[in-house]
Formats: sequence, structure tokens, C-alpha cells
Amino acid sequence: MFPQFGATADSLSKASTMVFRIGTDAHLYDDPEDVNIAPLLDSKFDSEKCEALKRLLALIAQGIDVSNFFPQVVKNVASRSLEVKKLAYLYLLHYAEKRPNEALLSINCFQKDLGDTNPLVRAWALRTMAGIRLHVIAPLVLLSVSKCARDPSVYVRKCTANALPKLNDLRQEENASAIEEIVGILLNDNSPGVVGAAAAAFNSICPNNLSLIGRHYRRLCEILPDVEEWGQIVLIGILLRYLIARHGLVKESMMFSSCSTINDTFKTEASGINTTPQKSDDLGDEISNSEVTKVITRSYIEGPDEYLSRSSYTNGVYHGLDDASFTSAESNDNVKILLKCTSPLLWSHNSAVVLAAAGVHWIVAPKDDIEKIVKPVLFVLRSSTASQYVVLCNIQVFAKAVPSLFASYYEDFFISISDTYQIKALKLEILSHIATDSSIPYIFQEFQDYIKDPDRRFAADAVAAIGLCARRLPKVANVCLQGLLSLTRQEALVRNANDGDEEAVVLIQAIMSIKEIIKRDPQSHEKVIIRLIQSLDFIKVPSVRAIIIWMVGEYNSQGEIIQKTVTTVLKYLAYCFTSEASETKLQILNASAKVLLRAEGEVLRMIAKVVSFVIELAKCDSNYDIRDRARVLDKLLAGLFGSQDQDEISTLKSKDLAHVARNIFWGQINPMYLEPIKHRIYLPGSLSQIVLHSAPGYEPLPKPGSLISADQGQHPIVDQRDEVSKNLYATNDSDTSGSIDGEGSSICSSQHSITGSSLSDGSEGSGSESEADEKADLLVRLSDDGDTYNSPALESGSTNLSSSQSAVAESSRVIDIHDMSSRVKPKSYTLLDSASGNGLKVDYSFTSRISEISPLLVCVEVSFQNCSTEPFSEVILVDEEFNNDAYSTEPPSVARERFSASQRDVPILVPMEEIDLLEPGQTTKRILEIRFFHHLLPIKLVLCCNGRKHSVKMRPDIGYFVKPLEMDAEAFRNKEALLPGMFEYVRSCTFTDHIAKLNDGNKTGDISPMREASVVICESLALKMLSNANVFLVSVDLPPAAEVDGVAGLCLRFSSEILSTSVPCLITIAVEGRCLEPLTVSVKVNCEETVFGLNLLNRVVNFLVESSS
Repeated sequence: MFPQFGATADSLSKASTMVFRIGTDAHLYDDPEDVNIAPLLDSKFDSEKCEALKRLLALIAQGIDVSNFFPQVVKNVASRSLEVKKLAYLYLLHYAEKRPNEALLSINCFQKDLGDTNPLVRAWALRTMAGIRLHVIAPLVLLSVSKCARDPSVYVRKCTANALPKLNDLRQEENASAIEEIVGILLNDNSPGVVGAAAAAFNSICPNNLSLIGRHYRRLCEILPDVEEWGQIVLIGILLRYLIARHGLVKESMMFSSCSTINDTFKTEASGINTTPQKSDDLGDEISNSEVTKVITRSYIEGPDEYLSRSSYTNGVYHGLDDASFTSAESNDNVKILLKCTSPLLWSHNSAVVLAAAGVHWIVAPKDDIEKIVKPVLFVLRSSTASQYVVLCNIQVFAKAVPSLFASYYEDFFISISDTYQIKALKLEILSHIATDSSIPYIFQEFQDYIKDPDRRFAADAVAAIGLCARRLPKVANVCLQGLLSLTRQEALVRNANDGDEEAVVLIQAIMSIKEIIKRDPQSHEKVIIRLIQSLDFIKVPSVRAIIIWMVGEYNSQGEIIQKTVTTVLKYLAYCFTSEASETKLQILNASAKVLLRAEGEVLRMIAKVVSFVIELAKCDSNYDIRDRARVLDKLLAGLFGSQDQDEISTLKSKDLAHVARNIFWGQINPMYLEPIKHRIYLPGSLSQIVLHSAPGYEPLPKPGSLISADQGQHPIVDQRDEVSKNLYATNDSDTSGSIDGEGSSICSSQHSITGSSLSDGSEGSGSESEADEKADLLVRLSDDGDTYNSPALESGSTNLSSSQSAVAESSRVIDIHDMSSRVKPKSYTLLDSASGNGLKVDYSFTSRISEISPLLVCVEVSFQNCSTEPFSEVILVDEEFNNDAYSTEPPSVARERFSASQRDVPILVPMEEIDLLEPGQTTKRILEIRFFHHLLPIKLVLCCNGRKHSVKMRPDIGYFVKPLEMDAEAFRNKEALLPGMFEYVRSCTFTDHIAKLNDGNKTGDISPMREASVVICESLALKMLSNANVFLVSVDLPPAAEVDGVAGLCLRFSSEILSTSVPCLITIAVEGRCLEPLTVSVKVNCEETVFGLNLLNRVVNFLVESSS
């Protein structure tokens, strides 16, 4: 009606929004594609640089890739402005892994900032260095962390503790001891903030090295109340684990009695005595309080996997706890100080801290002192809904084990109208466990209100709680039973057969609760069973009718009234049989058989007629389960009574068969020893206790007294990551020879690197091998189904194939390594062309030869060719710095011996043997050993010839910064599995070298079937790799293609290790496409050295794309 008011309101809303944005950086999000960022980054004013960096961070927050500004941002790291420096650090942390090479350019600035007078700058520099996470700078980060761990600033030391897990993630196993030493230094710090961060670092780096905690245990307990809240949670867990591992369980605690019971049970089981737990008279099918306590102890100490598997039971081995696994709270000062220092934390504002402290008292404190945790835990119930649910999950465990703890506080668990269903269910279960004879009247009044709740699922839970209380407290069982019967009649009147289980859930739960109560003492509840039988007239819900009919058959001989009415009931059920649901029909059949088995005299004949009538009806039913049940009962009863004629039935004919029948219908099922999964219990305050399964990172308590055993050399605590690191670099020489038995794929293994014998030095004898040994090494061995044959026949070049396939097999399934080794030709590069060298041409190529002086040296074959008409004299290559060195006058042999003896002084270039005279047209080769500073940066050399000097640059080839690492396919897969995620790099490219070979072969007739095309492709890829990288060919997978000319599934594996660090580097090449078309090649590199792995991947992709022609 008045649109102007709407416009005014809209304008006012916009105006208020603009007012609130004044003085903030919200405007940075308005223009995400601002083109003025680049000029601002190069500005001379710090304010403009800040504006540009803030815009970049705003774009990053919106998910826009701004990595193209990385070089410009790196330049601003050296800015003197703290704000510019901080913003640049944040940008670098985000893109360092994507642009590792550029990130390395800022390392010098970081190291310089580590010496800044401002502690903020030092902390930012350390945080950024650790956040880059490049293996190349790991030693620098370790050195910086060691320095900053003793920094006078608390903030810097705290950042040092936070940087340790990032450094440890780089898997620098050789520095593990140094990192743990730094953790120990920070744990001994005087600042609570540093101690909290150090505790988190300890939990991430060496959680099993509890001996490190022993040196600082008392001091950590004393400083615990002053540590920040989240640090308190971690530190409490560490101190508790150390106390259990060092001193064991406390004798006065709640867990001690359960452990002694467990030990007795273990011993009895080991001796072969049956110890099947009997049902408690008070709890029925629920486990008793003592059994709950045993479950808690097992779960806390054994852990979920060990608890569920129960290997000690299945193997019959006893692993009990000796006297060293227990201590006394009265005489042990470490127990006293931990309880004393965690007591103030029970009233912390952080609910997680309260639960952690309560967990310590629950496990360690004497039984009389456990009551301290009650009021603090109940106080946390007044917090948020999420915290309330977490606390209730833990109170549920406490109440099951020790109901008396919360018995007087039952009013705190009454349901509120704002509670969620999950919280309501937990409160109901807790109320049913803590109810006593004095509090049960008030609790029942609450339950009566809960039954009227519109949420029928919650109302059903309330009915179940009433039944549980009746079983726990026999004095109120009759009252509960009367209330449940009235509820049953009330619910039955408003329900009908068409209602689903969700609508009739209250009625079903009420009948189930009545059934459990009757099961305790059937003879005293005869009238209740009669009332339920009478209710069959108006109860139409199939599930409820089935339960009542079950009780008719189960208790048909319990009282005189039931025995007199059972015949009438069976006639009624037979009359209604055809209109009943399937589950009800099955119970009618079972009840009829049970009644017949216990009937005698004239009643037996009458019941037999009814049973026979019911069985005949069931045989014609549409449900096959009912028909099968009827046939089984028909045969069983015929064998029991010997005749189908009801007039001749008078007594049982076979007592043995009657005994079998009674076991079928009334046999007791022995309960399993392991408790149901609903009783799985985890440490208090853990995520696993909330989700009811072992969450990632969950660790049970250590074995009591295990730290003492480790100190004595009996059961040392082993860090699993140490085992992984040992296996990472381990190679089994005995497994690197021969072929591997295939498991679903065709695998071929070579026994030595192909390039290992192709180029070694300039002599004619290099590369010669025994012809017999080379011909015995086969590259590919294939079968039609893709499996590898490992038989003597294959080693001689033949296969066990059918006659129709033998022709193809002999020509296409075997590639000889000897045939390939002669064709491996490393790529040659020009060092000095003839025009620049006045007729002297110098080329070089990288070889597979490994330096004997130092692993830092790369062997290069240099070829000197005289293209002029005049001779050249005194031809030699030297390093620029080495040219003026005092050792330049030494003979090459003397210099080699000196460098071999001193590994620390590795030269840039090992002196080469001088070429005295190079005649026109003559070519001479020399092997140089060169140390490149980086696998991407060239090295400057000086070529001396005829008294002249020519400055040249030799560029490295990263493919020869590795050496072959011999292994089999299984070892390759194991190492590959240890290098996932951030250590795995993948790129795709196009490969075309095979097309020309296939076309030429088809023209000449050398390659006839398409089956051999895949072998040609495999050979082309292998030659390409071995000609450009010093790697070891591990295996070739060549399964049969889905199409005739397809090579999908072709996979080659190469292994190597970095020369300088011996870190494994694995290369996998997978091929997709058609034989006569360009192929899509996926190259995957697995390597711990991130920068090296990425650069090697780029190099492999580049030379695969290049055409050999």
C-alpha cells in the first residue's frame, strides 16, 4: 500500500551496513578481480603493499588462486614493516608447497629474521619456515628450532614447540632423537604456555617415550593448574599414562578389585575350567555392577581391538598382572601429587578439562575419594547442549559401575522440555541405574509424565526404563507390573492391526517389559499371563500378539489356571490362524508344539487334533517360512508319537527324540563371554566414548608397570614409526634376483640395471658382460590371462601354451635384456661448439657410473673433438675457483686420493687427466666427477686449451642425480605404500615414439600381430626411461587389453635412490590408449624429498614428450 516505506527501510538497511563497515577491511571482498594488485606490491610505500597483501589474502579466503603473485610477494619478505612482513608470511604459508622452488628464495630472509631483536619477527620467521614443509630445508629448520628452544622470549619458545610436529611430519628419522631432545627441553620450561605447547608436541611426536616424562613428572604436575586449558587436557592424559606405565594401578581404586577378578578369570580359563558368567538375580539380562567394572578395566587397558578379539582367551594364554602392576595411593607420592594438582581443575570453566580431571580421579583415586567428581560433573550439565551430551555419555559409564555415586542426585537427571531426544534417552538410562528404594516413587512419577509425551519413541524408552527399574528393584516389581498392564490395555484400545511398529512402539515395549518381569518368576505371575491371554481379543498389533502367544507356549504348565485354559486358547488361535500376520503364525506353530509336548492323557488327544489342524493350514500358507516350519513340526511330532491318527495317540513313542525336541524348544542358550557391543567403554572424555567406536588417534592406557619392564629390558616400549622408518630404507638383496610369482597381474623383474653396463668409462672393454648371464635375464614374461609363469621352461624362452597360441608366444612374449642394453643411448649435450672453441667441440653426457669418492659427485662423460686442421694441446676442464687453488698443480691421481680420504672436502670438480695433444679429427673422452650445488642450477667451468680459457656452463640432468636401487615388485609396492599423500606426485603427458616403430614394423613385416604391439610400446618406454635417467627397471605389468589394439593396463615400474641422501625415489608409468595412436601416459613419482620429486617428475614428463627422431 505504501511502497515508499519499503524503499526507505531498504535504504536504511544499506546505510546501516555501510556504517558498520567503516574502519574495517570488509571492502576488500567487494572487488575480487582487482587488477591493481601487482603495481601495489611493487610500490615504495608500505601502506600500499599492505593493501595489496590484504587483497590477496581476501582472494585466498574466497577460494581464488593467486599463486601467480608469488615472486612479487617473496620480495616483500625482506620488508622492515612488521605488518607487511606478517602478511607476506601468511601468503607464503599458503602457497609454499605449490611453489617450492620460489619459496626457497626466501629462506635467507627467514634466517636473517631469526636474529631480529623483535621476538614477534623471530616467531613469525620460525613459524613460516616450519610451515613450508620442504625436505630441502629440514636441516635448517631443525637448526633454527634448536636455537629458538632457548630463546629468551616465551612467545618464541611456544612457537618452537608448535613447529616441532611440522618438522616431524617431514619424516626425518635421522633427526628423531634430536627432535625428542628439544621436546624434553621445552617440557622443562618455566612458562606454562610453553609447557602446554610442548605437551601437544610430545603427544604428536613421541607419545610412547614416557621415560621422557619421568624426568619432569613432579614439575609438570605442579605447573599443570597454570597451563592453558587445552594444554591441560593433553598434559593430564600424558601424566596419567606415565603414572599407569610407571607405577601401575592403585590398589585402593575402583579398578583394582576388577583386575584381581580378571586375573582369576584368566587363570581359570587357562586351566580349562568353564567360567561362563551366570545371570545376576538382580539385573536379569543386564550385566551386574562388578561385571561392568571388569568391562571398564579391560577396555581402558586392553584397547578396543585387543578387547574384542580376546586373543588371550582364544589362544589359552594367560597375561595377568603381577605385583609390579599395582601401587598404593597412601605410599606413592606421584599418585598423591597428581590427584592434588588435578583437584582444582575439577571446577574449571572448560568442560573438557573437567572431564579430563574427573577421568584421572575415576581411574586413580581411592574409592572413598571418587565422590569428588560428582558435583563438578553435574555442574557441567548446565552448559551447552553439546557439552551436556558429552558429559552424560561419561556419567552413564560412572552410573553403571558405581550407581551410588549419583543416587542422591537423581533430580538433576529429570527431563527438560528443551532436551533433545539423545539427551532424554541418556537421562532415562542413568535414572534407571541410580534408582533406589527411597527415590523410586519420585522417579516413577516422572516416568508417568514421560509416557504421555507426544514423541512415541521417547515414551517407549520411558516404558523400557520402568521395566529395568522393576528388574533392579524387586520390591517395586508388582507396582510396575500393574502400571504396565493398565498401559497395555489403554494403548491396545487406540491401536489396531494396521498401525505400524512406530505407532505401536509403546505397546510393544510395554509387553516386552512385562515379559522380562514375568521371566524372573513365572509361577507367581500366573494371573498376569491370564490377563494377557484375555487381551488377545482387543490387541490387534501383530508383534504384541506374537509375544503373548510365545508366553502361552513357554509357560503353559506353570499353573492350574493356565493348564485348564490352554486348550481353549489353542482352539481360538487355530480359528484365527488364517487371518494372522506371518510372525504371529510362526509363534502359533511353536506354541502348539510346546503345549503338545507337555500334554498328557485325554488332553493330549484333543490338543493333537488342534495341532494337526494348525499344521495343515500352515502347509498351505503363502509364506515359505511358515510352510517350512509346518513340515519340520509335522515330521518331528510324527516321530515322537509314532502315528498321525489322533485316536491312537496316547504317549510318546521315543524318549530320545522327546529329549531332542525339548532342547529345541526350551534349551538354554549359553551367553557369550564377550559383552554386547553396547557395553563397549572407552576412556573418560575421549571422542571414542561419544561415537562408541575407536576414533582415529585413540590410545588405551599403557599396560600397568610396562615402563618398569622396559627399563629392565623385558618388554621395551616400541615406537611403531621407528619400525616404519627402518623398513623404509631397508632393501633385501636376496629378493632382487629372479622373477616374482604373480598375484593377479603379470610381473617381470630384471636382475640388474640395464644402463649399469652400457656406459662406464671411455675404454673399449667397458660394458662387456657374460653373454650367458645377459640372455638369462628376461624382461617380460606373459600369459594370456596376464599371469606370470615362473617355470624352467620359460627361462629357456618357451611357454606352456596351446598349439594355436604358440606361434604368437614365441615371437612376442619374451624381450631379452641383452637386446635392449645395446640400444640405451644417453642424451648428449653441447658444452662448447666448434665456432666458439675455434674448432674444438666439447660434448657431454651423463653416465650411470657411481663415484667412488663421494655420493655428492655425479659422473659425466665428456667428449673432446678436434674439428679444425691444427692440433690442440693441454686441453683440460677445471672449476673457476679450483683454477686458482694451490692444489691445481697436483697430479690427478694424488688429488683423487686426497679427496677420497677426506669426505668433508668434496670438490666441485675432481681434477681430470689433461689431454696433452688432440690431433685434427681426433676424438677423446674423459670421465668427470662433478658436484652440482643444486639439481637445477648450472655449474661454471673453465676450458683451457692452447693457453686460452673458455668459460662454459654445464647444466645438470636430475635424472642422473639418482642411482639404481635394486628391488623386486613386492618390495616396490611396500615402499610405495609408505610414501602416500604429500610424498606422491602425478602428471600426465602424451607419448608418440612407438608410432614410427610400429609403422615401420608393419611395412617390413617384422611386427605382425597386434599382440606384439604392446611389447613394442613397452620396449620404447623402457628405452626412453633408461636413456634419460639412471634407474632400475623393476617390473612390467602387461595384462590382456580389453580391445584388440588397446594397451590399457600397461604399467612400468622403476626404482632409484638419491645419490646424496640415499632416499628412495620410485617411478610408475601407466599407459592408456590405442597402439597406433598417441598414448596417454600417467607418470607417478613417490619420494620423500618434495622438491626433488617434483623436479624429477617434470624431467620425466619432458623427455617422454620429446620425440626420439
